[in-house]
Amino acid sequence: MNIISKLPDVGTTIFAVMSKMAAENGAINLSQGFPDFPISAELIELVNGYMKKGLNQYAPMPGVPVLREQIAGMLELKYGYAPNPGTEVTVTAGATEALYAILTALVYKGDEVILFDPAYDCYDPAIRLNGGVPVHIPLTQPQFSIDWDVVKSKITTKTKIIMVNSPHNPSGAVLTSNDLQQLEQIAEQHDLIVLSDEVYENIIFGATHESVLKYPALRERSIAVYSFGKTFHATGWKVGYIIAPPALSVEIRKIHQFLVFSVNTPVQYALADFLKEPANYLTIADMYQEKRDFFQTHVKASRFDIIPCHGTYFQLLSYKNISDLNDMKMAEMLTVKHKIASIPISVFYQNKQDDKVLRFCFAKGEETLEKAAEILCKI
Repeated sequence: MNIISKLPDVGTTIFAVMSKMAAENGAINLSQGFPDFPISAELIELVNGYMKKGLNQYAPMPGVPVLREQIAGMLELKYGYAPNPGTEVTVTAGATEALYAILTALVYKGDEVILFDPAYDCYDPAIRLNGGVPVHIPLTQPQFSIDWDVVKSKITTKTKIIMVNSPHNPSGAVLTSNDLQQLEQIAEQHDLIVLSDEVYENIIFGATHESVLKYPALRERSIAVYSFGKTFHATGWKVGYIIAPPALSVEIRKIHQFLVFSVNTPVQYALADFLKEPANYLTIADMYQEKRDFFQTHVKASRFDIIPCHGTYFQLLSYKNISDLNDMKMAEMLTVKHKIASIPISVFYQNKQDDKVLRFCFAKGEETLEKAAEILCKI
């Protein structure tokens, strides 16, 4: 067969590669972003309860109504805006499916989509698969901030969407109110759609998450993506949701229905119950800040440089004073020789920019983090 790949330059995602390497070498896996501690026993009991009640068949395509209503109430509490549960809230099979459904619905051949490097690895392929043209703009280091003058210079008549991600994976940087105001001005001036990846919204330290939903003129042209898996340490459940204006939701749901149709029914009902108690999601940041601080404290004695982390459960460490190896070789060496797995940051750049930086996930128990830090301090 003569098979022509639609993604000829794409292989297996780095997260699967490094997790496989970690397993094969018996290494501590701080590469892929999944917690190694239990999720809420109450939440598990709720899921089990709805399974026993027989709620195991297809859910409504946009999500069960009670969950969409609870999501609207939660967002009103956090951001002062309650989306319409019927027309603006769509439950998805995780954030990745949400992003793909959005880009498939809105990107036409030749449309330009601005995104910022380092960028999560599913963004660019989804744009290209739908005929779009990714326009990569590097974030300004060391803060990993957006230079809005550069953004303005990259906008053309073909620009359709600007993608932002805050708190930012992999850097842990967060957007400020000034960033959102500039984004709002640019989007209005050029009639652009904003796609905001906010999956780590509840994991932010010493700051308030600046959601696009907080800015009235911005949310009229914005789509926000969220993840229950990140918030409730249940990444394997793959449940997220989209908030979008009604006209955009209509188009996104047309794609969503043919990707997965609907999402895990008993989990949706369980999440609806769990969201009734705000403490279940409002206190997540405190727990992760303790883990971040614990990991940073134990790594301070190492030769790695700690790059500030203001959100997410990822810590960047620079090894520029340790080795001249490129970051992929360094990550492989640490995994095979020293038994600790990480993610090389160059994979998040279109141009494979190598700044001698690795990403470590601290969504782990203290024992795991302490063992990992001991290894790093010996390198």
